[in-house]
Amino acid sequence: MNDLITNFPHNGIITVNRVILKPEYSVDDLQERVAVLCENVKTYHSDQGFVGGFVALNSGQISNEGSTIGQAVDSALKDREALIVTFWNSFEEHERSHRSDSFQPLFQQVLKLCENGNEEIVYSMLWSGKAYNPDQVKAAREAKARYSA
Repeated sequence: MNDLITNFPHNGIITVNRVILKPEYSVDDLQERVAVLCENVKTYHSDQGFVGGFVALNSGQISNEGSTIGQAVDSALKDREALIVTFWNSFEEHERSHRSDSFQPLFQQVLKLCENGNEEIVYSMLWSGKAYNPDQVKAAREAKARYSA
């Protein structure tokens, strides 16, 4: 199921950049530079392999229900760590986009904010999906109750 990211192909790739802001930069600095970079990618690469993406900021919260590394209360990287996640038709198209003359200067501006340098990891999608709508929730629960016994 690949309906979470519309038009994402079953053999597409996902890239993840982890940004840790240097102390002298703010989330506003990050948002501004990443917005300019993302607008460039959408403008020049939407017809050349770019499918979509998002940027997520560390909220500082840690789930004690979903974590197995102790009972932390908050993250020291709150408002300093962000993930830039993009979806592409192919690795080759992604790499070509990064070599473009319009992309590189904007990418360098984002990298200036980074305490951790940059390593862009490429992933293959194993599963994605949206939440059920109310009718689907009801049907799924009824099916579980009927067939799980």
